[in-house]
Amino acid sequence: MNSIPAQDIKRRGISAVDEALRDGPVHVIKNNRPSYVVLTEAAYAKLLESSHDAARARLRESLNDLETGRTSRYENADALMKALDADES
Repeated sequence: MNSIPAQDIKRRGISAVDEALRDGPVHVIKNNRPSYVVLTEAAYAKLLESSHDAARARLRESLNDLETGRTSRYENADALMKALDADES
């Protein structure tokens, strides 16, 4: 994990983050715990695009399920939740 203490950022400024970003995303450690993640703009854009791609893929699968009749109806939300719980078992 590429990390930097928050104190280093306070002391050295953004240059400390810039240096650490050369090795990938930076976890900022505050009070001995990872508190933030800093990404380059390019890495952030790639992350968003991946998220959007995954959402589109899930939507395509759902539409395909509807078109092929692989759907179920339930009386209410409780019945749906019971069916989902049974699937996890």
